[in-house]
Amino acid sequence: MSAPAPRSPRTGTAGSDAGRRDRVLVAAPDLAEALAGDRPPVVLDVRWALGVTDGREQHRAGHVPGAVYVDLETELAAPPSAAAGRHPLPDPADLQTAARRWGVRADRPVVVYDAVGGTSAARAWWLLRWAGHDDVRILDGGLAAWRAAGHALDEGDVRPEPGDVVVMPGGMPVLDADGAADLAASGVLLDARAGERYRGEVEPVDPRAGHVPGAVSAPTTDNLAADGTFLDAAALRARFAALGALPGADDAPPAVGVYCGSGVTAAHEVAALATLGVEAALYAGSWSQWSNDPARPVAT
Repeated sequence: MSAPAPRSPRTGTAGSDAGRRDRVLVAAPDLAEALAGDRPPVVLDVRWALGVTDGREQHRAGHVPGAVYVDLETELAAPPSAAAGRHPLPDPADLQTAARRWGVRADRPVVVYDAVGGTSAARAWWLLRWAGHDDVRILDGGLAAWRAAGHALDEGDVRPEPGDVVVMPGGMPVLDADGAADLAASGVLLDARAGERYRGEVEPVDPRAGHVPGAVSAPTTDNLAADGTFLDAAALRARFAALGALPGADDAPPAVGVYCGSGVTAAHEVAALATLGVEAALYAGSWSQWSNDPARPVAT
């Protein structure tokens, strides 16, 4: 399979905040109820953090019952390169093979979670939505919320029955580097990295410090409350309105895109915007691609 051409973002306004939020997030008690029902969702454990390699061991030590471990580095990304970034989008055929191995089915909901407020699980949420699966949710608050609700964990590996999902890319909008540059000038391009990286004060991973000229600093962590759950709708709406990512009373909706270091935590920001009805495009190559291209300008 070949990847589709990048698709432009758009802003939606239909439906209530509560209804939109329910299509993106699921609370721990609701997941427990669904798992006990006749049509339990496929649950994916996407525990990952930059430089941390023990996600599989963490999964074996304790996970949501039935959850299948997903390796972000090898299953949710193609091999890294300077030209494409640290976490390029996987080849659709490879993603389909992996998703079927996880047990993902076309007629079954999917719930993804991690132990870092959804900031890595959102990558799986975004990829499956991009791949055409329209019933994927993030466990709000992740593993901590599951445990805080009093639900038990299982141990060991999980090997599900193979799934039948067919990957059909194009379900979510994507930006390339040129598209990101254009959107920074004509719309709203959000930089989801920490503020000090955006400002160019530090750069622990990529070759140049700074940000895409015209991008707006919008750290992903500011989407979360102290307990690791997403902020409520009113707080998120105020946050993104202040960043210019929501239309004013008489304004046309802006085109919105998001990038981060390598296209992982930016997916969390896309999810946060989706709870408000804003469909934002993901610049998949993100700063790891941009900063490796000497022809691309850098702002600090």
